[in-house]
Amino acid sequence: MDEQTLQFYRGNAEAYAKRTFTSRQARLMAFLAQFPPGACILELGCGAGGDTAEMLARGFDVRPTDGSPEMAAIASKHLNRSVETLLFHDLDAVEAYDGVWANACLLHVPRNQLADVLRLIWRALKPAGYFFASFKEGDGDGRDTLDRYYNYPSPDWLRAAYAEAGKWDSLSIESGEVRGFDDKMASMLFVVAKKATYGSQGIVT
Repeated sequence: MDEQTLQFYRGNAEAYAKRTFTSRQARLMAFLAQFPPGACILELGCGAGGDTAEMLARGFDVRPTDGSPEMAAIASKHLNRSVETLLFHDLDAVEAYDGVWANACLLHVPRNQLADVLRLIWRALKPAGYFFASFKEGDGDGRDTLDRYYNYPSPDWLRAAYAEAGKWDSLSIESGEVRGFDDKMASMLFVVAKKATYGSQGIVT
């Protein structure tokens, strides 16, 4: 993640953790519906741990992580369990997870590094595993009014980045709007990808 953006979340962890999120509930439930009970899910950028709590309550085996140690500490208290500090480029798992949930976090990855991070996530997924991520839509990178970096992709640019990262049996992109920490509405892209069942034999659709 962009260092300046990471420092923002480290310095504003308490304020960010107090926010409540309801708009993504339906997307989380739809994502979880793809898995059998007890499926192993990695969460990247877990924040205060709200989504992890939902997944745990439904019987899933969740590994919550966040790039900010301050945020990870808050999530640990909320969840009453250890939450790891993990930067995206340090993900080294191989075919370990049935699913990866990365809500509103990969949008901070430097644009020229996103395909590399997506490749690490592809590698961490089991064959036929599902991966959710969300991004702020745009046509080039930049910073918001809080000086946080965003990669601002278009749907076509995202499809190309995912294709570079690995083979997928399917990839869908939906659009919507959310209100951000800066209290501004933002156009979002919600991506759900299914890793190819047979690795390199899969195709992007």
